[in-house]
Amino acid sequence: MESTDVLPEGGHARRRFVLGASSALALTAMPFPRSLLAAAAPTDTKTISGNVFDLDIDYKQVNFTGRPRVATTVNQGLPGPTLRWKEGERVTLRVTNRLPHLSSIHWHGAILPEDMDGVPGVSFAGIPAGETFEYQFDVVQNGTYWYHSHSGFQEQTGLYGAIIIDPKEPDPVLYDREYVVMLSDWTDEEPENLYAKLKKASHYYNFNERTAGDLWQDVKEKGVVQAWKDRAMWNRMRMSQTDLADVTGYTYTFLMNGVTPDEGWTGIFQPGEKVRLRFINAAAMTLFDVRIPGLKMTVVAADGQNVRPVPVDEFRVAVAETYDVIVEPVEEAAFTVFAQASDRSGYARGTLTSDPGLEAAVPAMDPRPLLGHEDMGMGADHGGHDMAEMDDMAVDHSQHVTAEQPMDHSQHVMNEQLMDHSQHMMNEPQFDHSQHGGADRAIDHSQHGTTSSLGKAGFGSNFGAGNEIYHRESEFGPGVDMRADSPQNGLHDPGLGLRDHDRLYGRRVLTYADLRNLYPTIDRREPSREIQLHLTGNMNRYMWSINGIPFADAQPLELEFGERVRVVLVNDTMMAHPIHLHGMWSELETGDPDYIPRKHTIIVQPGSTISYLVTADAMGRWAYHCHLLYHMPGMMREVRVSRGGQS
Repeated sequence: MESTDVLPEGGHARRRFVLGASSALALTAMPFPRSLLAAAAPTDTKTISGNVFDLDIDYKQVNFTGRPRVATTVNQGLPGPTLRWKEGERVTLRVTNRLPHLSSIHWHGAILPEDMDGVPGVSFAGIPAGETFEYQFDVVQNGTYWYHSHSGFQEQTGLYGAIIIDPKEPDPVLYDREYVVMLSDWTDEEPENLYAKLKKASHYYNFNERTAGDLWQDVKEKGVVQAWKDRAMWNRMRMSQTDLADVTGYTYTFLMNGVTPDEGWTGIFQPGEKVRLRFINAAAMTLFDVRIPGLKMTVVAADGQNVRPVPVDEFRVAVAETYDVIVEPVEEAAFTVFAQASDRSGYARGTLTSDPGLEAAVPAMDPRPLLGHEDMGMGADHGGHDMAEMDDMAVDHSQHVTAEQPMDHSQHVMNEQLMDHSQHMMNEPQFDHSQHGGADRAIDHSQHGTTSSLGKAGFGSNFGAGNEIYHRESEFGPGVDMRADSPQNGLHDPGLGLRDHDRLYGRRVLTYADLRNLYPTIDRREPSREIQLHLTGNMNRYMWSINGIPFADAQPLELEFGERVRVVLVNDTMMAHPIHLHGMWSELETGDPDYIPRKHTIIVQPGSTISYLVTADAMGRWAYHCHLLYHMPGMMREVRVSRGGQS
């Protein structure tokens, strides 16, 4: 039975939601019929609940900047309809593609059969123009999720929306009312043109380059010699300390529930109520730092999964992540829901208020941060090296590869213990169990390229992972301009621009180390093997890859059905990457093996490493990629889960 409830505008149940689309598989042009630029009346956002849903993908005129543009929408909404499911029930979603080219919808974070995942070229063929595809699957989870296209750049043009799954058992989170707060980034440019500009000049949208005034400030603080060495290092690397985001507020308008900062979204509360805010980052490229001045937030769920409550003042939500928080305003007042872009080039905002006539002041954005040593994978303590000396250590590792280490891993295969299926397998696993138990296995990589011990300083040791960080031969080439020599674990790092906020502003910032699952860990087995993957790229050429190999040239990662593996991600770039595994949970190793939080998307901080466990309990072919839309064409793999190595 299908039912549609239109929630009233401006009332306490007012909800707006957005739809998104992304893909690395088909970067096709998306022609917009010019007739669509005729005036179009806005439509109210709907919440659709029930078991059967009819969704139409189509074009619609929008105007966020004073200039009419064409968006790709679901049911003519941007944001589009929020889908409300019930755990334990079976849902049917009939999706009709009214575009003149292929489209798709991926149900982000949903655990479902392979052929319902919605990734063209991996899990199904896509939805041809003018045709309808029926998704049908059992809902086996609850929480806050979202959906988006996985075709071309449709996510950037508006094809995304929220999913709320109500639990079949009583909800352990108590609240009086709720709102979805969906964050996104809109550009008037056609995304194909935007991508072409990045390929020609990766810094095209960076208007915060350092100036002569900044150099003079460095001289006053560090002296002439050190300031000159620092500048020389960055110049030799052809990198910028201010290169924090590929695409910025120069072209982006940041939206909250489809509303611009000038207008501002509004949610109503009654004093004394517990209000649940379901934050979803549906942006194509923007990480947001969220706070509500005057209100403490209690994080109760991450990526749809309940966690032990964590009181915070601020948190970063990466592209594709979701966080649920509880706020408890006790008086008649208005509060600004403030989400600033991580590069501080703009913000989205809304108002949580007891009276529609009240509006809170919008806070100033925090100072623009600068990239530093740890963001280059140099670690926190460099033993007196100056920046010029560290240039060689961070960027040019060619001296570490000797004539005795010429191995090309792309031709080597390993039997049981696979380190990276994306391009190779290795022979003769070198596990040494004599000194290590369970999770402390080590693999001898001394013959496999450059190695470095996992850093124990900075933001903490790498929980669980026992192997050295090493660099494959495939990481040495024109597609890779940086390799992290001493990557620190990112578990305790809130992210560039949020560090020291407790000391500076008295704001507690959420880190991954704070997360504990509300319920005990389900699969308590030790992993049988460890897979180390490096997130690589050449920023100057705007080339992205994993282990130095772009998606088009990579072999699938092969997993044995039912096995438990540890994945260690090493970020060899100076940008944060949100990594999303389809079809299975990524169980983040935060230090407590009894309550491991389950996530579908995990940030890997610049120049750092993170580890998580995966139970390969979903047969089939699955996408695995960076969720930054313009990184995805290269920074992606296919994961195949099979029995006996047979797909």
